[in-house]
Amino acid sequence: MKHTDIAKVLRDASLMGQEVTVCGWVRTARDSAAVAFLEITDGTSFSRLQVVVDKNNLSLDPECTKCGASVRAKGIVVKAFKGDGAELNATEVTLLGKCPSEYPIQKKRTTLDFLRGIPHLRLRTNTFAAVFRVRSVAAQAVHRYFHERGYYYINTPLITASDCEGAGEMFRVTTQPWDAKYESEEAYYKDDFFGKKAGLSVSGQLEGEVAATALGRIYTFGPSFRAENSNTTRHLAEFWHIEPEIAFAELPDVLEVAEEMVKYLIRAVLSECPEEIAFFDKFMEPGLRDKLTHVAESEFGVLDYTEAIEILKKADREFKFPVEWGCDLQTEHERYITEEVFKKPVFVVNYPKEIKSFYMKQNADGKTVAAADLLVPGVGEIIGGSEREADPDKLLAAMKVRGMDLSAYEQYISLRTFGTVPHGGFGLGFERFVMYVTGMENIRDVTLFPRTVKNIM
Repeated sequence: MKHTDIAKVLRDASLMGQEVTVCGWVRTARDSAAVAFLEITDGTSFSRLQVVVDKNNLSLDPECTKCGASVRAKGIVVKAFKGDGAELNATEVTLLGKCPSEYPIQKKRTTLDFLRGIPHLRLRTNTFAAVFRVRSVAAQAVHRYFHERGYYYINTPLITASDCEGAGEMFRVTTQPWDAKYESEEAYYKDDFFGKKAGLSVSGQLEGEVAATALGRIYTFGPSFRAENSNTTRHLAEFWHIEPEIAFAELPDVLEVAEEMVKYLIRAVLSECPEEIAFFDKFMEPGLRDKLTHVAESEFGVLDYTEAIEILKKADREFKFPVEWGCDLQTEHERYITEEVFKKPVFVVNYPKEIKSFYMKQNADGKTVAAADLLVPGVGEIIGGSEREADPDKLLAAMKVRGMDLSAYEQYISLRTFGTVPHGGFGLGFERFVMYVTGMENIRDVTLFPRTVKNIM
């Protein structure tokens, strides 16, 4: 049906005095014998539009005043009685969809935990509508950033036979019945759809490297799946992944791209979502706008892993997870470094090779690899990246040490045979980035239907 977006009514001064038709859901209503006031939203803006109904001249269905009901309203746009905005003097209000009194999202404040139980309705709250508008703006900015810099957008497979991280955390893809009985694993997979073991991709990196070694600079932006049994506020079984791969690049080049991209995305959100950021600043993370502005204007820190361990060991606090050289940094360590030492995002570089993936370039010291994690205050790691190992002999040695099935990586290995080049890239967990720019503390609150351990609502 023809109608005007509420965002346009609120922002376009040329509509003042004009007749428009709007549609939306009732958020609040005040009703009296003579006048009714409906605050409605259609999702196009953070602010709501007030519809004023003179009941002496217009018959109003009482169902139109119920919270959650959907309505169509025609009327004249006038200056708001309070503030500088606009409101609508209604000449016609039509009920589109009733909403019963047991509608779970009422005017009273509801908890985020409660709203996770009704994911199909929670976007109708201010909080979640704002989160997903920010998410949309950030996603568009991702594509703009890479397109403006000559990267090609590549769609990598979601079903794969190789585990990019080598950690065995893949979801199996099969057409076999649940009670299939075979004498061996080999026989089981021989009868399966692909004739071999297959799973959902944990990353598009390996295929991304294939594209980068032909096209120069590429990026992927799509879902990844990890069967990691981590029921934390930072982990999802299905998440969105931004993964650029850059040919003729070493680790410093990778860090430069990652920093520039993060700042670009933050500036886009600050510029295009001012009302949403103001809301999050007030209700979710006081000082959020200043934090994001500071990050966009600051030079990110760079800290060697060995130095990070020394800082943590000298810290005047007791960590839940002990710190020794060779350990993987935990969230508490990452947040201490970013929030209390540097007070800004920090790249930690040159990790021990034993705790990083097989494909990372081995440094000359024989102990570390040219890896980098970007740590940010409030979240911890949001980017993991590296220069990739371009030497075929070193790559094969790293894979053999881990006992990997080389036959599953034949094409990847051969890239080092036919015109190998220094190259690198990184992965940004998009949901973690959205958490960072909105101040939301649980990753389940920045994705539409979170997939987590024992949860597939």
